[in-house]
Amino acid sequence: MSAQPQDIRVDDRHPDIEDTMQTVRRGLSAKPKKLPSRLFYDERGSALFESICEQPEYYLTRTEIAIMREHAADIAAALGPEVRLVEYGSGSGIKTRMLLEHLESPAAYVPVEISRSALMESVAALAVQFPDVPMQPVCADFTQPLRLPVALRSPRRTVIYFPGSTIGNFESKDALKILRQMRTEMSAGGGILIGVDLKKDTATIEAAYNDAAGVTRDFTLNMLVRLNREIGTDFDIDAFRHRARYNALAGRIETSLVSTTRQDVHLGRESFTFAENEAMQVEYSCKYSLDDFALMAEKAGLSVEKVWMDAERRFSVQYLVRATPAA
Repeated sequence: MSAQPQDIRVDDRHPDIEDTMQTVRRGLSAKPKKLPSRLFYDERGSALFESICEQPEYYLTRTEIAIMREHAADIAAALGPEVRLVEYGSGSGIKTRMLLEHLESPAAYVPVEISRSALMESVAALAVQFPDVPMQPVCADFTQPLRLPVALRSPRRTVIYFPGSTIGNFESKDALKILRQMRTEMSAGGGILIGVDLKKDTATIEAAYNDAAGVTRDFTLNMLVRLNREIGTDFDIDAFRHRARYNALAGRIETSLVSTTRQDVHLGRESFTFAENEAMQVEYSCKYSLDDFALMAEKAGLSVEKVWMDAERRFSVQYLVRATPAA
């Protein structure tokens, strides 16, 4: 891992162990059982996700990178000069680098990432490449309302950057909540630059979440490895399998961990029973048409100002601004 630059301070609001235990307790008590996808991202989970992005079946990342490579200058022009760029789920920072290269005099870069190791590795690399851009990393769960760090110099506008189609990991009501939260955090005159995966044939979508190398399987099962290590659960990792199916009616991939046998899982003094073939939902990956997403943005008080897509219209990068009130 890259060393942390000495002049970068981390605002660390990572959820503590008790918070994680309460989340897991609620999820295992629910019917059906359900755990949030944020629990994927410990150090190994973040590394596995980066590996997923390199798999030949996973079209999302390479398509979005191609869009950024072709349109980064146009995107930067739409955002304007002296932007404070706040990125939700910063990851490796590849797409961010393309954007920062074209932004005119960015006021600050504020990455928000739940994995501290992934956050600092990304920021350390970006700080070397962009020494004149103030870096203000925040280790936190971006699904909760954020208190952004005080800007070192006044930005002309705040833009929330949410790449990677992560908005698809939320059910409609939660996605709407996230968009409304972004609208508040970007303040008047700000914007949202967001990656949105588009609807396409089922085979292409399902292959992306069931790669032949089994990296996505390992990534999904790593959630249980992490929970056993961090909060003392006793999931039998070998007694669960990864399952990802596309629900065409709902327009989403539904990823579950399926118990291959009847078993009891313990958390402290509590016991939670899994029936044979019982599925625990761990992630949604929603796909949108352009009209679908524009309608959801409208419900959040936003309007789509500009859209960039690949030639095959598999993926989109969209710029949202506050909707103008009707006269």
